[in-house]
Amino acid sequence: MTPGARVQAAIDLLEAMSAAGHGPGASARRAVPADQVANRYFRDRRYIGSKDRVAISRLVYGIIRRRAQIDDWIVRASDLPQEAVAQPDPRSRIIAGLALLDGWTAQRIGEAFSGGKFHPAPMSWPEQKLTTALDGRAIDDAEQSESVRFNCPDWLLPSLRARFGATFEVEMAALEKAAPLDLRVNLIKGERDAASLILAAAEVKTEPTPFSPTGLRAKGRPNLNVLEAFRSGLVEVQDEGSQLAALLVDARPGMRVCDFCAGAGGKSLAIAARMANKGRVVACDTSDRRLDGATRRLRRAGVHNVERRHLTSERDAWVKRHAGGFERVLIDAPCSGTGTWRRNPDARWTLDPNDIVELTALQARLLESAARLVKPGGRLIYVTCSFLPEENERQADAFAAAESSFTLVPISRVWAETIGGVAPSPDPYLRLSPAAHSTDGFFIAVFERRADAVAETERGPSASESTNEPRTDADQSTTA
Repeated sequence: MTPGARVQAAIDLLEAMSAAGHGPGASARRAVPADQVANRYFRDRRYIGSKDRVAISRLVYGIIRRRAQIDDWIVRASDLPQEAVAQPDPRSRIIAGLALLDGWTAQRIGEAFSGGKFHPAPMSWPEQKLTTALDGRAIDDAEQSESVRFNCPDWLLPSLRARFGATFEVEMAALEKAAPLDLRVNLIKGERDAASLILAAAEVKTEPTPFSPTGLRAKGRPNLNVLEAFRSGLVEVQDEGSQLAALLVDARPGMRVCDFCAGAGGKSLAIAARMANKGRVVACDTSDRRLDGATRRLRRAGVHNVERRHLTSERDAWVKRHAGGFERVLIDAPCSGTGTWRRNPDARWTLDPNDIVELTALQARLLESAARLVKPGGRLIYVTCSFLPEENERQADAFAAAESSFTLVPISRVWAETIGGVAPSPDPYLRLSPAAHSTDGFFIAVFERRADAVAETERGPSASESTNEPRTDADQSTTA
């Protein structure tokens, strides 16, 4: 592709992201993640080569990671008050990104906007003025406010400062960098060393992840869809932090495990592999669409001990009927996703305070309800991909105070039992972050139900034995 064609593709991709729920006033909980939009965009345009995909993605993600600074420069270049400037459109943001991030001169930008075949239409007078104003500028500027400099909404800064303390600026800078491509080796299909050799034969260089014994970190951005190692289920894309969360469930062959908020099943897959397909994993979610998304992944991975279970809510009658029936219950709770901003950077702009209020209330309900599923002596594992204390420590502390039958298990003990060695963060919880651990941001708390605890209710019939519950493919042990 010519430089101009790449610029037009970048404009198109930004427009697609806006249409997918990343425009003004959008909700983070309803927007399609930016990475999913990008994957779909490139999948529908297979004529775009790998180098072009990398260049286009780098520009677009750079702009949305540093959108506050980009938009601030656009406002200042207009010589108008911020409230008088409409939401910058994709063309303006691309122009600003080319100048401030890639260092393009005004002349080079003008040549790309030539109006030729596959090129953007010629610039309007305001766009020409913007291009001239940004010529030779750097994106960082002493006049920028703190929220602009850190590309973060004002209202989130206090919570993030509370989480990071002295490392706040380092962690915020890390969130503006691209995340690595981490792969989890499927132990049902093979071992990590063998997988690394197979990938190397396909010209994909990897190195072992520093913490997860099942992880490989790829160098560059290979097209996984064409790799036999991926298509055969030998490797699965999964951030190292997410791999660690699944490992710390400590699921063992023969156990009954409930993944209470399974989504598309990433952690269910890792748990099932750890159990060597022996035992039972019930992947629950309130979304049929998310559960259906796990089907192809389960087949590809060769997993056959995972059952999908649709719940109407966190207090579905199924939960009461299966009280005390699981050795392990994982709650990968819906959250703000602040820990995943490197991968889905636009989420920082669609999140609002009301989302946090709704999410923290939901998290408390999930903990209270899912705790009923844990048998005496079993464990409840609470996970978020958030940095915010109100979603993490405060939730865990409140649960520990309210549930006398559960005790908090220090993360050092769980780590030693499951992974071995010294945990990368101090007790009592595991806290992971991009700057400190090169993972997405994660919070993990592990609780154990006292062996002498009495379940809320006697466990009822299994799903397949129940006479008043509709049968599903999960009831028939059809997993993928």
